[in-house]
Amino acid sequence: MTVPSLCSPVVGRLEPYVPGEQPRIAGLVKLNTNENPYPPSPHAVAAIEAAAREGLQLYPDPQSLALRETIAAHHGLEAGQVFVGNGSDEVLAHAFFAFFQHAGEPLLMPDITYSFYRVYCGLWGIMPELQPLDEGLAIDVERIAARAAQGACAGIVLANPNAPTGMGLPLAQIERLLAACPQRVVLVDEAYVDFGGESAVSLVARHPNLLVVHTLSKSRSLAGLRVGAAFGQRPLIDALERVKDSFNSYPLDRLAQAGARAAYEDTGYFSETCRAVMHSREGLSLALEDLGFEVLPSQANFLFVRHPARGGAELAAALRERAVLVRHFKQPERIAQYLRISVGTPAQCDALVQALMAILS
Repeated sequence: MTVPSLCSPVVGRLEPYVPGEQPRIAGLVKLNTNENPYPPSPHAVAAIEAAAREGLQLYPDPQSLALRETIAAHHGLEAGQVFVGNGSDEVLAHAFFAFFQHAGEPLLMPDITYSFYRVYCGLWGIMPELQPLDEGLAIDVERIAARAAQGACAGIVLANPNAPTGMGLPLAQIERLLAACPQRVVLVDEAYVDFGGESAVSLVARHPNLLVVHTLSKSRSLAGLRVGAAFGQRPLIDALERVKDSFNSYPLDRLAQAGARAAYEDTGYFSETCRAVMHSREGLSLALEDLGFEVLPSQANFLFVRHPARGGAELAAALRERAVLVRHFKQPERIAQYLRISVGTPAQCDALVQALMAILS
C-alpha cells in the first residue's frame, strides 16, 4: 500500500498486525483464531441485555470502578491494582507506551511470540531485541535473564503460555526474570493462562516491576465484547491511567462493563467451560499424534503441531478446501511447517480429525 504524502512519516514505516481470517462463509469449522468454542455465561448475556435497555444515552463510568472492584476481588487484589481497556491489545498498547520508551534501550522478547509486540514497537519507536527460543521452542529464560542483567534494556515482554507454541513457564521462571531486570517493567501477557498455566498475578504484591495482562476474549468467551485487564502495583496502574486518559478517557462502554462483571462473577460457568476445553485439547492432541503429528505440550486453548511428511501451508490449504480453518504462519521460517489449531467443541475437533485423515490417506 502506498502511503500518501499527507501522512506522518511513521505511517509508511508501520508493519500492521495481520489478524486471523474472520470468514463470511457459513458452515466453516473455525479453528484459526483461538476463540472459545462455547458461548459466554448466560449471566453475562443477561447483564448485557439489561444494560442495553437503560442508560446508553449517558457516558459510561470512565474509571470502570465496579468492574475493577469485581476483577480485583476475584484475584485477591485492590481495585487500584487493576486497569481495564478495550481488549488486552489496547491494554498492551498503553503499556508499551508507558513503560518501554527508553531511548537507545531495546525491549527484550522471544523471537517467536505474539507478533503484535513488534507492531507496538514500530508504532512507539521502540527497538525490539529478539531472544531465540530453545531447540524445543520453549522460552529460554536463562538467556533472557543473562541479557537483562547486562543492563541497558527497556524491559521484558513475554506471553505465558507463549503464543503460538502454547508452552508455559512456571512462576519460578517468571521470578527469575523479575530479579534479573529490577529497574524495568517485566510484562507477562497471560491471555491463555486459564487453560492450565500458572498465573503471575499472585506475584504482584512482591514485585513492583511486574505487570500482568489478561483478556476476557478466551477463557470467558467474550472476544466480541473487547475487554482486557492489567494487574500491578499502584505506580504502574497510575501510569497506565495517565496514558489512557490522554488518549481515550471512556474506553469501556456500558455493555462491556456489565457483561465483563457478570462473566467474572459466574465462576461456575467459567470453570466448567475451561475444563471442557482442556479435556478436548487432550483428546485432540492424542488424535493428532495418532495421525503422525508432532504436538507441542500446550497450556493454552490451542495446539501447535507439525507433520513430518506434509508442509504447514499445504495442510492449511487442504483443510480450508474441506471447510476447516486453522492458522499457518509463514514467518519466521523456523515455524513455517507448523499449524496452530484452536481447540473447538468435540464435534469441531472430530471434523478436523476426519478432514486430516482424508488429506493424509
